[in-house]
Amino acid sequence: MLSKSHGEGLLSRYQSLRQDGRMCDIILEAQGKEFPAHRTLLACSSDYFWSLFQEHTLESRARTVSLPAVSSTGLELVLDFIYTSWISLSPSTLEDTLQASCYLQVTHALDLCTEYISNSLTLDNCCFFANVAARYSLSDALAVTSRFIARHMAGLLGASGDRSGLLELNLDSFREVLGSDEIPGVKETALLQLALDWLSCNPLPALESNSLLSRVRFGLVPPEDLNHMSSLNLPLRTPFIHSLVQKALHYHMQVPLQPLIQNVHTSLRATTNMVLLVGGGAEAERPQTQIQSYNQESRKFHVLPINMVKKLQYQGVCVVGNFLFVLGGEVVEVDGESEKTAVMTVSDQVWRYDPRFERWEEMEPLLQKRAQFSCCVVEGVIYAIGGRGQRGEPTLSSVERYNMSAGCWRSGVSLPHAIHGQACATIGRGIYISGGIHGSQPESSKEVLFLNTSDDDVWIRRSSMSIARFGHQMAAIKEKLYAFLGMYEPFCDIECYDPKQNQWTRLKPLLQDRFCYGLTVTPGGCALMFGGRKWQDGQEVCIHDVLEYNPEYDSWRKVCKLPHPLCGTQCAQMSLQELIER
Repeated sequence: MLSKSHGEGLLSRYQSLRQDGRMCDIILEAQGKEFPAHRTLLACSSDYFWSLFQEHTLESRARTVSLPAVSSTGLELVLDFIYTSWISLSPSTLEDTLQASCYLQVTHALDLCTEYISNSLTLDNCCFFANVAARYSLSDALAVTSRFIARHMAGLLGASGDRSGLLELNLDSFREVLGSDEIPGVKETALLQLALDWLSCNPLPALESNSLLSRVRFGLVPPEDLNHMSSLNLPLRTPFIHSLVQKALHYHMQVPLQPLIQNVHTSLRATTNMVLLVGGGAEAERPQTQIQSYNQESRKFHVLPINMVKKLQYQGVCVVGNFLFVLGGEVVEVDGESEKTAVMTVSDQVWRYDPRFERWEEMEPLLQKRAQFSCCVVEGVIYAIGGRGQRGEPTLSSVERYNMSAGCWRSGVSLPHAIHGQACATIGRGIYISGGIHGSQPESSKEVLFLNTSDDDVWIRRSSMSIARFGHQMAAIKEKLYAFLGMYEPFCDIECYDPKQNQWTRLKPLLQDRFCYGLTVTPGGCALMFGGRKWQDGQEVCIHDVLEYNPEYDSWRKVCKLPHPLCGTQCAQMSLQELIER
């Protein structure tokens, strides 16, 4: 059995003895102030006193011990801790306490100082606490303060921030902050300027200056800014840093190749993948240019600061090298007066969104205009498969691949027949497509086709789905395919395909029909379904539910709601710099 009160009572009795001046066998002196104490308790609480009061030392028999290395304030606070387990900390007394705790080797008091720093961080004091942590080698507190400064850099650089504190930051903290993967709301140009300002206030040898500046991600700085800042700042003209700047300038010139040549200097300071909801709208055939991002951890939606160039539906969407590609689709131009009529024009345009600089760039167009086609990526190669041209025109059987090295589209292995409205997913180097409508057939299909892109010679038929589907979606989860609902299906069944067994299995259905939704797979292996349309009281209505399907338990649950009803959106996942909520 253990008595917790015994230890507390023992300390309490020692404190009473100290306050009454009873049985004290040692006097500690600091800055002319004396503190009576008990050798045994000091020796048990401090490695310094344990060594000092050994039998062979002069101090073991001394009545008074002078401690010139500590302040009276620090000694008093540490003694209070030794006798009570409590310590009173504030920014004004922190360094006195740390000085005494370090010198006297009272490790538990140092732990409380680390905890105090970690729990007391604000924009006003974080730089001060970081310097204190560095001065007294508090590694845990140093790591916490560095993370805090990086996460709140936007506020520190703002009008009411503490830029002067940043310029006085110790080298270890500043180096750690510059190397952080998470600095939300701050452009890399601002970080580069801060680093140059810090170096002007804290000159370093060339080797250390190079080490510090190498943590700046020069590929995220616009080329015009790089050239201008290099001409004005000597630290950017050392051979090593000059080579990094030249590599960044060369990267900016390699526009088609950029998704394939990503490295740490061109990657956003963001570690969380966001789900992008590209296009779609609150009603059928009325898409908007807005793009929303969804954070899977916070379950919050944000609107991106830049819209798509055109209103599109039935477009292809994919991500390569953290660039968003939007391919083809049907451009919708609504009559500005009545808004009841719209002109639909199938496009061959390819747009690329770069989140580093929040801009769209038009890339090499598709070989053919396509809508309701399949779009996927295999080892950095984008595939556009089947689909249809303008309404009333023949369906397509052609396949094309985007060669980023050459910056152009090239023909791939054609499908055995024309098809549109099919679903697509990839496993490894294999592409699977299912369902859709073949040629001018009136009915949707159950057929499944497979292409091994390593061989790249012919599409192979695999076991058919149990349900004919059109306008549906597929997802690859843990080496299996899952086919979800399509347009106007009489049932709400989903099914799973095992490539090893070449077999489909029906799974738990949705409780209600749903089509024209967005679909993506989470890192944890669940499928997220965003919005869509359903039948209600004899008419189609747009919905704003977000559902999650867990294949491990074959279960559905409602996760959250979209800010507004949404249908016809396409999903992709990529890293975005976190937005700062003000």
